[in-house]
Amino acid sequence: MKIDVKNINKSFKGNLVLNNVNMHFETGNIYGLSGRNGSGKSVLLKVLTGLYKADSGTISINDKVIDYKKEFIENLGSLIEGPKFFSNLTGFENLKFLANIKGKIKDEDILNTLETVNLISEKDKKYSKYSLGMKQKLGIAAAIMENPDILILDEPFNGIEDISVLKIKNYLKEIKENKIIILSTHIKEDLEELSDHIYYFDAGMVSEIKNV
Repeated sequence: MKIDVKNINKSFKGNLVLNNVNMHFETGNIYGLSGRNGSGKSVLLKVLTGLYKADSGTISINDKVIDYKKEFIENLGSLIEGPKFFSNLTGFENLKFLANIKGKIKDEDILNTLETVNLISEKDKKYSKYSLGMKQKLGIAAAIMENPDILILDEPFNGIEDISVLKIKNYLKEIKENKIIILSTHIKEDLEELSDHIYYFDAGMVSEIKNV
């Protein structure tokens, strides 16, 4: 599988946030996005997932252009700008609610995912009682639980303790062979450890591409 981002532009109230962005992603790789706050990374991820509509340019999957008015990228999991869940449900119940939408996975798969992100011991705790790190881990669990072909993670390790970060990193390394993983983080060490290729953003443009 391949994703091609071609000549993407996006403005907000006359402020150009993405300026003629071109990128290429292929299965079997982790792609890191690096840049200061406001450089365009999160906006690009939102355009990819269909949360924002680009002003111009195209995004294609295996040379088929995605028409975001009619469709979205299939089999994609994402965590962008913090997870949102039902506060009165437990961690497991929140994932179960999401899983029922597509009906692709069973309770066992949800439990295995909670184990993967080191949240299994808090599965029956109400989301309202979750710490920042626990909320973040549940967001990662929601993104990965249906085994998507494309995984987009925006600052995934915020507030997560080191032992769980290590476990999640190892999981990402294990699964990347059959996936496209796009990871945005301000932590240089995480970016260089995980990424096969890094796109550096500056003022809404890709300023540099580095093969790690």
